[in-house]
Amino acid sequence: MNLLWHLYLMAFLYILAGINHFRKPGMYFKIIPPQFKNPKLINNLSGGAEILLGALLLLPATKTFAAWGIIALLIAVFPANIYMFQNKKASFGLPNWILFVRLPLQFVLIFWAYQYTC
Repeated sequence: MNLLWHLYLMAFLYILAGINHFRKPGMYFKIIPPQFKNPKLINNLSGGAEILLGALLLLPATKTFAAWGIIALLIAVFPANIYMFQNKKASFGLPNWILFVRLPLQFVLIFWAYQYTC
């Protein structure tokens, strides 16, 4: 069931998360695995994508595109979640069980976005 408020909530959360990339970039630099060069660029691109895709979710004509874009984004940022789980410096001092639970949470978020691809 696609409830409209679920869509608005998703859009709001992605826009808010994207804005946070620019408000507190250091937080995101910390979780970008070192194999990825230019963390500032990666942070800006992912934050900008979250804002743009969140806004596009609100437009009926671009909702499907935005949902697929969010799925792609969630897959692209998954290495950061793994890095947070594996690296104490990137974990923000969170308990390992919380970091572990975040990993399958990505699949829940992907499923949520998938509900709006049709």
